[in-house]
Amino acid sequence: MDTAAVDAYLDRIGAARPASPDAEALRTLHLRHLRTVPFENLSLHLGEEIVLAERPLLDKIVGARRGGFCYELNGAFAMLLGALGYEVELLPARVFGPDGLGIPYDHLVLRVMTPDEPWLADVGFGRHCHFPLRWDSRAEQPEPGGVFRIEETAEGDLDVLRDGSPQYRVEQRPRVLRDFEVGCWWHRTSPRSHFTRSLVCSRLTETGRITLSGRMLVLTGADGEREERQLGEGEVFAAYREHFGIVLEREPVVGEPAGGESVVG
Repeated sequence: MDTAAVDAYLDRIGAARPASPDAEALRTLHLRHLRTVPFENLSLHLGEEIVLAERPLLDKIVGARRGGFCYELNGAFAMLLGALGYEVELLPARVFGPDGLGIPYDHLVLRVMTPDEPWLADVGFGRHCHFPLRWDSRAEQPEPGGVFRIEETAEGDLDVLRDGSPQYRVEQRPRVLRDFEVGCWWHRTSPRSHFTRSLVCSRLTETGRITLSGRMLVLTGADGEREERQLGEGEVFAAYREHFGIVLEREPVVGEPAGGESVVG
């Protein structure tokens, strides 16, 4: 990323350029990203192509002021962190679900090195930690998103738990962005993927979380209290614009054919 692209990205998330790539700056960037760039799968239901490469990701997240899912959000965040001087590794993870672990390359997380310690950063998992987690700690890490803990498995992987419940299992061998193409393709096209069967746009707020699932607008407070409202047809575009800064030309609908094959540059 060149200087102009970095400045545009920082402006997108409302963050100043950090004086140095340290842990405190990483915490700030992580939180600002979660509060400004939504976790969303609208492209899957608008027939839009998803391209896992620097320019298309920046054009979408920064230029078009959209969001994305894990491969896009953590992929782009890794580019920003790298340009700011952090040492960043992309790691594959498998999400725990009702039927056990998901597919290989189910999820993408980041291992970020600061001068003094390694961190797990993840701005692409929806409801999750607000701040990076200490990679090398096996103690409980309480924070606004819950109580997190990282456990080692017998195979050498790491399980990330929130409030005692396993969220995903991380493999510790670094990968490159193109390695996640198969997982991205599966989530975009498989009828077994929850992304093809649901419509979601969600971001963290200063008081909780706001989510638009189809036409259901959900406001969740910091105490977990939920307020739900079904939107009328004429309210959907305004809700995307007001709550997420997303301007759409047509309403996304579950079942919309996916765009062309996602491409890695």
